[in-house]
Amino acid sequence: MSISIAVNGKQHRLDVAAQTPLLYVLRNDLQLNGPKFGCGEAQCGACTVLVDRHATYSCVFPVGAVGAAHVATVEGLGQGERLHALQKAFIAEQAAQCGYCSSGMLMAAKALLERNPNPDAATIRRELAGQKCRCGAHNRIVRAIERAAQELRA
Repeated sequence: MSISIAVNGKQHRLDVAAQTPLLYVLRNDLQLNGPKFGCGEAQCGACTVLVDRHATYSCVFPVGAVGAAHVATVEGLGQGERLHALQKAFIAEQAAQCGYCSSGMLMAAKALLERNPNPDAATIRRELAGQKCRCGAHNRIVRAIERAAQELRA
């Protein structure tokens, strides 16, 4: 089946089954390896992307359900000299250890900050409850999101 999908501002036409998980299409067909395969059951958040600005577990979201929505991955957040405030804050706060969860954390944080530009630490923790970090960098991640929120408001 031919599917048209907009990812990071670019339109793609792919020959894939509609029930194929979005994560597989992003990684295998579009070579966007920011979203990670963690659990395959929407339990860890490593695969989180934005679908029309909503944090979405791409491992269980069928590509056929994307429709006309826009998909954003961490690759579309910022790169090189043009990092997003969240990426800069994650670096400044040393919020990534192994980095496996970082893509999902960043995208979930972006969705949060678009809805709430001034979240407190409790709100951040609650909103990131579906994002798992085995390294234990949660405190630094919360500080990074607070820092990014402050920078974005300035």
